[in-house]
Amino acid sequence: MQYFTQDYVEFFKELEFNNHKEWFHANKKRYEASVKRPFEIFVGKMIQEIQKYDPTLQIDAKECVLRINRDIRFSEDKSPYNLYYTAFISNGGRKDKSVPGLFLRLSPIMVGVMGGCFGITKEQLFNLRTTISNNPKDFRKLIEEKEFVERFGEIKGRAIKRIPREWKEAYKIEPLIGNKQFYFVGEEPPSLITNESLIDKLMEYWKIMRPINEYLTKAIQ
Repeated sequence: MQYFTQDYVEFFKELEFNNHKEWFHANKKRYEASVKRPFEIFVGKMIQEIQKYDPTLQIDAKECVLRINRDIRFSEDKSPYNLYYTAFISNGGRKDKSVPGLFLRLSPIMVGVMGGCFGITKEQLFNLRTTISNNPKDFRKLIEEKEFVERFGEIKGRAIKRIPREWKEAYKIEPLIGNKQFYFVGEEPPSLITNESLIDKLMEYWKIMRPINEYLTKAIQ
């Protein structure tokens, strides 16, 4: 099934050069018809597909979709709108990015497919580091799995500059102990947005990231 028309892509291409409230409000009906409503339907379908494999996922599409409005409070760029639409599909939804899930970004430049933990609390980070340090081989086996490396490459995230004494030995064995975030990123061409195989392709990514997301989910608790 095709969820988006080419106007989804064209809307954001035009928005890039008209990123102001006057243009957006003049194109509000177009935005609703080509971007917002189709995206919510698409996310709802993604949730249904994931639930076939993971019935513990219980969330509404609207709770997963992020606003198009940018947070410009601390940014030099005062452009009011993002040039893409995003969703975080997990039981935490968009409000809790510490919960491992599927993060999607559909833009005219690319389709971004991300997983892992973004906003981990200090307690969750301590639990995760403890789990990894107790059995670093299990963690390393997951992130070096062939399909994972082919689709996502490696674990990313900000890292601390100075390793605390209690983690120094574990850090020597597994350097990712020093991370403050544990996420990974895959990418597809923007042509996928209007392709009928969109859901199928994204579910391939979800299945590959699932073992690591489940590991992280258990570890941060």
